[in-house]
Amino acid sequence: MIVKDSDFVFTPPPQLAWARRVLIKPSAGYPLPYPVTTSPNLLNTIIRGIRKVSNADILIADGTPSGESIYPIYQALGYNFHHVLMLDIRDSIFIEVQNPLSQFYAVESLWVPNVVLRSDFLISVTPFKVCGSSGHFSVANLLSLLPVSKYQKDKSGGWGALYELGIEKVLADLYFTLPFDLGIIEARQKFFYTDDPTKGEAEDYGKILVGGPHEIDFKASQIAGVDCEHLRLIDEGRVQLED
Repeated sequence: MIVKDSDFVFTPPPQLAWARRVLIKPSAGYPLPYPVTTSPNLLNTIIRGIRKVSNADILIADGTPSGESIYPIYQALGYNFHHVLMLDIRDSIFIEVQNPLSQFYAVESLWVPNVVLRSDFLISVTPFKVCGSSGHFSVANLLSLLPVSKYQKDKSGGWGALYELGIEKVLADLYFTLPFDLGIIEARQKFFYTDDPTKGEAEDYGKILVGGPHEIDFKASQIAGVDCEHLRLIDEGRVQLED
């Protein structure tokens, strides 16, 4: 579903009404406003929509590329929501989860935060970001749920060990190992960058995309005119699971 941003009202899927715990994963790794990070206005809209149908616990969780505390960033971004628990992924207990693909692309298993595994409904909310020739949408947004402490290549932080394996393949494996129920892409602007995710050029677009993470990411990639390898690999993985 693609709607005009000014008309967007979050209508939760029916299954969300049965959830006891809803986890929202924003893109919040840097102390810079939209379109580098998810806007607090969109998160507020989603929270209000959830509250219309459910009294579930609502959690917002993310981590930083540096591995440092994310709470100062939450504060800088204006993430202050009523009756919502703000979490730093680095404080989680991490559990090794097996990749359901018998013929995995890069990793046989991934270390996943228990708070994600214990949530009943998972939403990835991200700006419309394009890095070079690939899109960084709702599936790629899940990367910062993984612990920097286990995947950094050196003391500089980040997920360098996973990039060495081929990040497009890792993202495909991540999609299957850590399946999210819903993706929301905040495309009020398209943000294009190269090496530095905090510096780029923004182009007005005025839309919000909502749907299954793979489906809306594919639509976003068409809009951006890029070919995301991890989305193609996800298609192949789905066939593998069906077989």
